[in-house]
Amino acid sequence: MSAPLSRPPRVGVWLIGARGSVATTVVAGCAAVTAGLHPPTGLVTETPAFADSALPALSSLVFGGHDTTDCPLPKRAEHLAAGGVLPAGLPSAVSAELTAADAEIRPGGPLPGDTRSEESLIAAFTADIQDFVRRCGLARAVVVNVASTEPAAPGPALPPSSLYAAAALRVGCPYVNFTPSTGLHHPALAPAAQTSGLPYAGRDGKTGQTLLRSVLGPMFSRRALTVRAWSGVNLLGGGDGAALADPAAAEAKNAGKERVLADTLGAVPEGRVHIDDVPALGDWKTAWDHIAFDGFLGARMILQTIWQGCDSALAAPLVLDLARLTARAHEHGLSGPLAELGFFFKDPVGEAPSGLAEQYAELERFGRRLESAR
Repeated sequence: MSAPLSRPPRVGVWLIGARGSVATTVVAGCAAVTAGLHPPTGLVTETPAFADSALPALSSLVFGGHDTTDCPLPKRAEHLAAGGVLPAGLPSAVSAELTAADAEIRPGGPLPGDTRSEESLIAAFTADIQDFVRRCGLARAVVVNVASTEPAAPGPALPPSSLYAAAALRVGCPYVNFTPSTGLHHPALAPAAQTSGLPYAGRDGKTGQTLLRSVLGPMFSRRALTVRAWSGVNLLGGGDGAALADPAAAEAKNAGKERVLADTLGAVPEGRVHIDDVPALGDWKTAWDHIAFDGFLGARMILQTIWQGCDSALAAPLVLDLARLTARAHEHGLSGPLAELGFFFKDPVGEAPSGLAEQYAELERFGRRLESAR
């Protein structure tokens, strides 16, 4: 009589901002792909290049997280379906998975009027993650920040994103910052990150306008075309639109966009990105770029691009990719900044190229490294 097949180890994905649009799409999308309801469109880790990298199966992922809101995931998914972000009927088809994930969400912080110290908040967040890992029988868990962008915090105080990052380090979980918020970049956390023995990745997921810039910048540079000015406009609603209406938060967001141009063109051209909050757009956004460049004999030319899409649908597969790749890196003792994951970020940690083609080549090599590490 043959022995029963062993169940693959379960891997936790602890989402900061776990009831937001991105997190809800992550949970619903993972359930839909696992059940065969939809193909894995947008999931880089489901392409042939990573078939032998021994990444955790989508079916082995268990979701939980922190959030400061109380709208249950099934209800949030219904709102997203009504707005065309999720397919009609999907929330009911994966309601069990959404309900299970919602049961693992704990109150975040600090909330208005919260008098707890930084240490008390970190300890509470740490205990929540430890409890999640223990109760769910997880082999490991990855903490992923998908919360709304926070303004840059001056001074030594730890902003919320850094409190969560500190908890991830304390509990021994790899950390991924999918936002431009401070997270592990706070100077007070640098020593702990370096000595933790944990892998970490970030920052600020590259989903739309900057993804296109990472392709077009190298194109202009390699064709020896001089870019004189590069301006852009982002129109977006939802939680991100409201958060980025704060000039300080918008400044943090734009820093990554400018870095891509500086690295691929050799300098930042004239022009800026303007971000406008348009609540009527909901979870959809429009990004417009106007590029002025010189050709042969000084011929002046213009390239304009328009990107219209849904940020949650663009981001969700990348979050799943990052959780799987980072969990796999942790499994084999890799530590420190995972520069090879720069393909996914506007402002990647570690030394990484900025052009998309070079970043993808690095990612493929990383996949082969994970394969050989088995």
